[in-house]
Amino acid sequence: MEDKYILAEWMNNDLPKEELDQLKLDPDYSIYNSIREHAAELNTRDFDEDSLLNKIKLRKNDTGKVIQMAQNWFFRVVALILISLGVFMVYQENTNVVEFAKKGAKSTFLLPDQSEITLNSDSELKYKNRNWDNNRTLHLTGEAYFKVAKGKTFEVNTTLGKVTVLGTQFNVKARNKRFDVVCFEGRVQVNHNDTTIILTQGEKVSFENNDLIIQKKTNATIPSWLENELAFEQEQLKNIIEEIERQYNISIGYDPKSANQLFTGKIPTNNISVALEIIATTYQLQPIKISDLQYELIKMNEI
Repeated sequence: MEDKYILAEWMNNDLPKEELDQLKLDPDYSIYNSIREHAAELNTRDFDEDSLLNKIKLRKNDTGKVIQMAQNWFFRVVALILISLGVFMVYQENTNVVEFAKKGAKSTFLLPDQSEITLNSDSELKYKNRNWDNNRTLHLTGEAYFKVAKGKTFEVNTTLGKVTVLGTQFNVKARNKRFDVVCFEGRVQVNHNDTTIILTQGEKVSFENNDLIIQKKTNATIPSWLENELAFEQEQLKNIIEEIERQYNISIGYDPKSANQLFTGKIPTNNISVALEIIATTYQLQPIKISDLQYELIKMNEI
């Protein structure tokens, strides 16, 4: 420890002459002296107190900027989340729920209010799930049977007309230019163009090409297609063929000019041979099977 103090005094030129003479006798003196000479050549900056203080202030300001930037980043993330949530809610509110029954099949499902819907083959129903209890509005393409739970107005829109109810059971069919509505329970209001008709239990109405063609009573308690039958009344052959194609998911070739006679009757949906035989007998046609998915109806005199 004493040697360290001696060297320190020597470096500062404060070492007494007797001790300096003694130090020069040290074998390492030449090394000490060399270190001293090189150290003297080193330049150090003068200490600037004001400059140091300014640097400290600048660092403090920089820290504040970092904090501010972090805060801005946080608020931007929150804003982005809120905007995304808003967009999602608007999307949900304006997005339709779509139910579909493909050809050769039926589909039964419940609406948010527990109303039960059965779609006939090749039919589609759209509605908005959000706020359903206050906006019970649907859009139907094809045919469906409705068992409506009591509640606010229940509205079924089609391209051919509209049906409005509160709580009831009814069937709606809108295909081509024909619009059929049957009320099985309660009351329904049918709107077709400028015509409004109120149906009560056991009543039906049909429009075709914008004309009212049927308005009568019926003894049916449910749609016939729920019991594997298609019931037609004053129906064109074109519509009958298309309905059979939907029910069996097949293709039927025929000459549209083969008959202008309207058909009234029932056709099974679980036996294609019987179904085609009924049509063939009525219109004097001959059914020919080309494949499991393709048939033809030709005139008897063309065989």
